[in-house]
Amino acid sequence: MLLGVDLGGTKIEGIVLKSRENPEKVIRYRVDTEEEKGYSHVINNIKSLVGYIENKINYKFNRLGIGTPGTIDPDTGLLKNSNSQCLNGMPIKNDLSTILDKTILIQNDANCFALAETVLGSVRDQYPSAKNVFGIIIGTGVGGGVIIEGKALYGNQGIGGEWGHTIVTDSGDKCYCGKRGCVESVISGRALQTYYNKISGNKLKFEDIYSKKESDEHAKKTLHRLITYFGKGLSNVVNIIDPDVIVLGGGLSNIDELYTEGYNELKKHVFNPTFNTPMLKPKLGDSAGVYGAALL
Repeated sequence: MLLGVDLGGTKIEGIVLKSRENPEKVIRYRVDTEEEKGYSHVINNIKSLVGYIENKINYKFNRLGIGTPGTIDPDTGLLKNSNSQCLNGMPIKNDLSTILDKTILIQNDANCFALAETVLGSVRDQYPSAKNVFGIIIGTGVGGGVIIEGKALYGNQGIGGEWGHTIVTDSGDKCYCGKRGCVESVISGRALQTYYNKISGNKLKFEDIYSKKESDEHAKKTLHRLITYFGKGLSNVVNIIDPDVIVLGGGLSNIDELYTEGYNELKKHVFNPTFNTPMLKPKLGDSAGVYGAALL
């Protein structure tokens, strides 16, 4: 059996699958993250969740796959680039290994999403022979994961697939990463809300902005910004790794225009006279992260 944990900003979720070949759910359980109470509290919440699962199914695991916001720095062993600030600079892999007495396999949440959709989700269903897959999370933030031959690409610095922090414009807002005009600071849900507020003077959630796309000129401009920079940003990835399949996830993956207008914008910037790489909607929804963690 496989045990996976998805560590998110608001919840920690655990799942047990029968096996990679038969990924039937045995148990699924979640607790609140409570990151405002600090790093040690989050670690203890993970311990409590794992203990509950093991007691419930009367089985002790030797290994645990976990997906986290951010990634482990291979030089220091410390977590970095997490938007859950209490985790940054902490030896989470070593601490979990000690407190749980298990081997810990850890990847960022975007890699876990991409792995799950490749092995169990829409890529497997529609393009099972795909060897090179790029998975995108586009929601509150923007992340990505590269899957080669069924395995997530970690990279020399642990930042494989991080297209959200490539630069697409000189005029973007400053991102928490320290750069200005990166993909995340331009087309994440949070960034688009900020843009709409700047040009309209009104504060709205992105779903409300999107619902006004026909009647509100400012909403129309905000959607156009998303489409334009989605295509430009993603073309940089395509021109480098030329994936067999692209799969989208996160809250903004529900926007139909990304698969039509966004795809056409992407085609404009690809270094080839034709472009036919399929771009898929996700199958697993918010389950992808925890399934991917188990698959580690």
